[in-house]
Amino acid sequence: MNIFRRLFKIGEAETNAAIDKMEDPIKMTEQGIRDLKLDLDKSLEALAQVKAMAIRAKNDEEDFQNKASEYQNKAIIILKKGHSGEMDSTESDRLAKEALVQKENTERQMQRAKEEAVKFNNDVAQLQKNIQTIKSNINSWENELKTLKARVKVSNATKNLNKQMAELDSTGTVSMLERMKEKVAQEEALADAYGDIARSATSVNEEIDTAADTSKAKADAELEKLKAQLGMGNSKDA
Repeated sequence: MNIFRRLFKIGEAETNAAIDKMEDPIKMTEQGIRDLKLDLDKSLEALAQVKAMAIRAKNDEEDFQNKASEYQNKAIIILKKGHSGEMDSTESDRLAKEALVQKENTERQMQRAKEEAVKFNNDVAQLQKNIQTIKSNINSWENELKTLKARVKVSNATKNLNKQMAELDSTGTVSMLERMKEKVAQEEALADAYGDIARSATSVNEEIDTAADTSKAKADAELEKLKAQLGMGNSKDA
């Protein structure tokens, strides 16, 4: 028995977990609002019907009241005719009595219609109260739904950001940056070395060119040759 009970508990827990995963607060709230709107439509329809019955009962009450007054007036007229001799007194008494009976029946109907009108009016008041409550709940739930949707957006954005931050390898990133800095420094040093080599090679070439320059000697020889041709002789000999 304990084993079966334990298995049942496990199955119940798994079922509840599955239900929790299936339930979406936003969809549940939207469905709740739709249900409330259906209830509102039904309540409005019921209100219209009950109001119609209340109006009908009130009209019946007034009609029965008017009929009771008519029977009362007819009974009086008949009695007067019997008293004046226009009608047989026995017949007038019978008809007057019948009119009073009809008056009494009509007054009972009037009372019943009055009670129905009161009941229907109470029902109308209760339905109007229920309708107001449903409208208030719909308005409250719609505002709550807007807030819930906004909270879901914020929570999803925060969750995604936190997930990215959690998955970010800060140690690996710093290590990679350090390696990049070292490589850049190495490349800069290598560039400076090549520059020094280039400058050094240029200096040596300049010294060699200076040492091997014979242009001045040639110019001196050409000058002496030109003087000889002009018969000026060697200025040193003079």
